[in-house]
Amino acid sequence: MTDTVISSKSKEVVIGFERPFAVIGERINPTGRKLLAEEMKNGDYSRVEADALAQVAAGAHILDVNAGIPLADEPAILAECIRLVQSVTDVPLCIDSSIVAALESGLEAYQGKALLNSVTGEEERLEAVLPLVKKYGCAVIAISNDDDGISEDINVRFNVAKKIVERAQDHGIPASDVVVDPLVMPIGAINTAGVQVMELVQRLRTELKVNTTCGASNLSFGLPNRNGLNTAFISMAIANGMTSAITNPLHAEIMQSIRGANVVMGNDPECADWIGNYREPSADGAQRRGRRGGRRRRRG
Repeated sequence: MTDTVISSKSKEVVIGFERPFAVIGERINPTGRKLLAEEMKNGDYSRVEADALAQVAAGAHILDVNAGIPLADEPAILAECIRLVQSVTDVPLCIDSSIVAALESGLEAYQGKALLNSVTGEEERLEAVLPLVKKYGCAVIAISNDDDGISEDINVRFNVAKKIVERAQDHGIPASDVVVDPLVMPIGAINTAGVQVMELVQRLRTELKVNTTCGASNLSFGLPNRNGLNTAFISMAIANGMTSAITNPLHAEIMQSIRGANVVMGNDPECADWIGNYREPSADGAQRRGRRGGRRRRRG
């Protein structure tokens, strides 16, 4: 069993083979959100705060924080966002940037053990990011592409993941602190993309013994009813061993799929999380209580 421990200053989340699926909320990201990007660039983080609180309320266990805004001071904005989000919620954070200076700025501001997003198999990226992971004692997402790009051959993607895990170990970083993203390709363009991910996840779990994650919505890119397809995909990915995903917890059907998969896979003991979220209210609006909850009414 492999456990990847992520923490804030007061709360710990464990990503693991026999753990409930970890939901990494994707909403704090200005990519494709022009209004959010403009607000963040101007120092207005009210929407960042609202998105953080809404995602946690919806069931996110970890929040991804990205400040990738063209022509903006990304290291400074990312650090400010991290401080803000940590002041309003206690869930751990995933620090997300393609700029190494921004990653370090975020790590300096962070309180706890972060998840860093991300390192690839590219030599320059490996040599820049892995020392940061070791220095700050964080965990890292390893993306299965390298200097040759993203391969459609799953054996190549597996070997890239293996290379990253081994290089991390060379830096004194245990495999348990590497969460591999096998790369989900758009199934509308590559019809075997779903099957590829399932096979890769199984191999990563059994051969490398690492936890896994993905950008779940990538699968449905360009297709209608994306939430419907994402919902089907994420439950199947969980059944095949995936242990976390970066997704939108504000989509109720996605969260229902994840919670249902946790029940089926035996990772929701006594179905407590499912019951807590979906038990129907009684006629007077109060929650119905099971055998272990409340007092039995005396017969009179």
